[in-house]
Amino acid sequence: MKLISTAIYGALLAGVASFTAPHVAAQTHYSSNVSLGVKGGVDLSRVNFTPSVKQSFQPGMNLGFTFRYIEENHFGLIAELNFEQRGWKENFEGKPFAYSRTLNYIQIPFLAHIYFGGRGRFFFNAGPEVGFLLGESTSSNFDYRNIQSVPNFPSRTTYQYLADAEGKIDYGISAGLGGEFNINKKNSIYLEGRFYYGLGNVVKSGRGQNIRGSNSMSIMISAGYWFRIK
Repeated sequence: MKLISTAIYGALLAGVASFTAPHVAAQTHYSSNVSLGVKGGVDLSRVNFTPSVKQSFQPGMNLGFTFRYIEENHFGLIAELNFEQRGWKENFEGKPFAYSRTLNYIQIPFLAHIYFGGRGRFFFNAGPEVGFLLGESTSSNFDYRNIQSVPNFPSRTTYQYLADAEGKIDYGISAGLGGEFNINKKNSIYLEGRFYYGLGNVVKSGRGQNIRGSNSMSIMISAGYWFRIK
């Protein structure tokens, strides 16, 4: 009897295991998620000059198209095609002078996407970014090309006024934090704050130059929409 009971108990366990195993596998398997989206927001930027230049943040805008691929639970990849306005705005500490430079870029970030949560998600994005300069513009209320002729102009670094953008390509690292809310299975909206630091120089810089370094920095705040296509 003991052997029969043991056999029956073992058969029951095998039956339960064979019934539950597919369900467990189904729960642990994650189907891939492919989404397309759009985004827009504001940029607050400045340039880390050497020697230093007193600045406040230069406002600009950002607009873009986004692509996201998620193959594993909690991890995915994002690629973007963005138009961004970066640059710098000088701080004259209450004196009646104003100078700002705006640089327009097409930026292409490639980001690792890490997220947690269900319908409401918290996420972290980070990765390299490359940009292509479209053009630049300057706004000033004094003749920055002839500083000697400007009455009562303060003593400060002025080499950057006549320095054109060094190259057509910018590159750096960006990282951001944000939250996403799933409206339904196909649609979601999100808000992200992202920081960018350029590894190249914005204007002609280096040894033997009046400007030894000019790295771009910006804070991008954007809202976006995802539409799941798979």
